Amino acid sequence: MDHIALQTALKGHGYVASDDLAMAIHLALALGRPLLLEGAAGVGKTEVARVLARQQDTRLIRLQCYEGLDAAQSIYEWNYQKQLLSIRAAADRGATEGAEARIFSEDFLLERPLLAAIRQDKSPVLLVDEIDRADEEFEAYLLEMLSDYQVTVPELGTITATSRPIVILTANGTRDLSDALRRRCLYAYVGYPDRATELQILNARCPQVSAALAGQIVGFVQTLRKEPLDKVPGIAETLDFAAALIGLGIADLTSNPATLQAAMATLLKTESDRFNITTEVIQRIAGQAA
Repeated sequence: MDHIALQTALKGHGYVASDDLAMAIHLALALGRPLLLEGAAGVGKTEVARVLARQQDTRLIRLQCYEGLDAAQSIYEWNYQKQLLSIRAAADRGATEGAEARIFSEDFLLERPLLAAIRQDKSPVLLVDEIDRADEEFEAYLLEMLSDYQVTVPELGTITATSRPIVILTANGTRDLSDALRRRCLYAYVGYPDRATELQILNARCPQVSAALAGQIVGFVQTLRKEPLDKVPGIAETLDFAAALIGLGIADLTSNPATLQAAMATLLKTESDRFNITTEVIQRIAGQAA
């Protein structure tokens, strides 16, 4: 499957990928390399992994990154409660010899996303979401996985991938990522879509929206993004906005200013943005979109 066929397949699952993004995904699949996706929040980076898992008909394994993430949450940990119960049971039976070896076995191992991803019979999609929110120390844990598709459990040794996962990493620019991590990945930047692309996305995800209203919605959001906002609305917000308008019975953005104002809860996510984007600004934008 070339990148055009892949682009078409993704669109069939509701994801409209640009030519550059489709090529990056195609190369990541063909070369068996991780793919790092950077861009603002809400532009569809995480959705790439979800849709790719559906397109490949495989499992999606997600690791949500955060400050303080370590091996116990991302790779593995031991079931300490089960180990303790096993030790007590062995002591009651007088069978303590070899107890330590038994409790550090597969029966007591708890898989976390990175370990689970390399132990699937069929290659899953591994989503390492918002890697830039994790500490730099966590990247060291991740490098072995991205380089050799293996992890090391000191008590068991090195566990090599049964099948290579399809790895998608996302980053929102919270901090700079290390050169070592970037070298191990292919790269694509996912920006806000242009009008034509966003209209395709809206039509694919919300086919019940009329063509006239869809054009107004996309024009409204595209113009709103040019305003000085703390939190620029992404594609997810566009879809929420469309769903809200349908639910409120709005067929034209200029028909009911009060109801349109209420629907702005889907687009404006901070107090300052709600304060600065006044009724007058909303009506002006709606008039331009119409």
